[in-house]
Amino acid sequence: MPAAVTSMPKLFPLFGLKSEGYPGMGQPRRNQISLKATPYYHLVSRCVRREFLCGHDLLTGKDYSHRRQWICQRLERLVQIFAVDVCAYAVMSNHYHLVVRIDEQTARSWTPHEVLRRWLMLFKGPAWMHEVVQSGHRMASHPSMSLVVAMYRSRLMSLSWFMRCINEPIARRANREDGVNGHFWQGRYRCQALLDEGALMTAMTYVDLNPLRAGIVERPEDAEYASVAQRFAHAAGSPFPGTGPKLMALPAGGAEESDGSGASPPLTLLEYLELIDWSARAVAAGKGAAMPDGIPPVLSRLGLSSEMFGDFVAAGGGHGLAVLGDPDSLRSWAVSLGRHYFRGRRLAAALFRRAGERLRFSSSKHVDRSQRLLPST
Repeated sequence: MPAAVTSMPKLFPLFGLKSEGYPGMGQPRRNQISLKATPYYHLVSRCVRREFLCGHDLLTGKDYSHRRQWICQRLERLVQIFAVDVCAYAVMSNHYHLVVRIDEQTARSWTPHEVLRRWLMLFKGPAWMHEVVQSGHRMASHPSMSLVVAMYRSRLMSLSWFMRCINEPIARRANREDGVNGHFWQGRYRCQALLDEGALMTAMTYVDLNPLRAGIVERPEDAEYASVAQRFAHAAGSPFPGTGPKLMALPAGGAEESDGSGASPPLTLLEYLELIDWSARAVAAGKGAAMPDGIPPVLSRLGLSSEMFGDFVAAGGGHGLAVLGDPDSLRSWAVSLGRHYFRGRRLAAALFRRAGERLRFSSSKHVDRSQRLLPST
């Protein structure tokens, strides 16, 4: 066996990992997705061999910009079918990012007839299923259908099926356009669990600033195929001119008005746009090398270090991690999944190192707010 391979286990203590936790090895989905831990996830899907999903390919001279519309249209359709809410998205040249929430409570509330009806919006389905849906609620609610309905209900709140229903049609359409066969996507999608409010807002900000960080636009709101443009249009009271999925609404009157169900991110729309504006200046300063003035109070309320947050959104220092959250959240997540080793503890400790200093930038009405785990439903 080559020396490089035999010496590999010696590197694991540097990351706090054993061999089964080596970052280069794929983890099964049961070790990455747990609704008991969190309903929020950051997803990334990348094209194989750096093929262009969209944008201008300098190697071939072809322009694939129209394909961005495909992704946005597909997302717009799927959020109307799946029990999955989109918090943020960005369609880049050879990959795309999503921050989503699995709405298990809504999926459980669907009637058997509604579950089958939604499934037939995705797939042709067998003849008997069409007969059941056309017959109304009586046949769909029959006890013999319970196992079938349970299977399709679980699929309609599954991230694997959600990503499959995005990627397969896009791959087939792109291959037809290029006149080729074979893989279009680079393996399975990457999944990062977001365990608490700070992790959620960090991932959303990172995703919304992707076009700015890549030099595609000069201002965040100019990113036509990213959720931040929709947020800015909504704040300005003007219709969004492009195509995109319905986004999870940010609370209008602050976190105090939340119903505690986890249905909304913890910031108001204006607070989030303030965070985007400040972070965009950090990106423009050179990958977080210089922090802009006027640190938003929301960073302190979320227990985030302004320096590490700027570095994260500017350079994407944690995009390869399977989970993101403060140290306490990470420990709880590891226990819930039976994992003893995971990558990212050092980053979490640095990113959330001011968790005990929230009073420094907080307004009086938020001084007693502490970091809390996001509820599963």
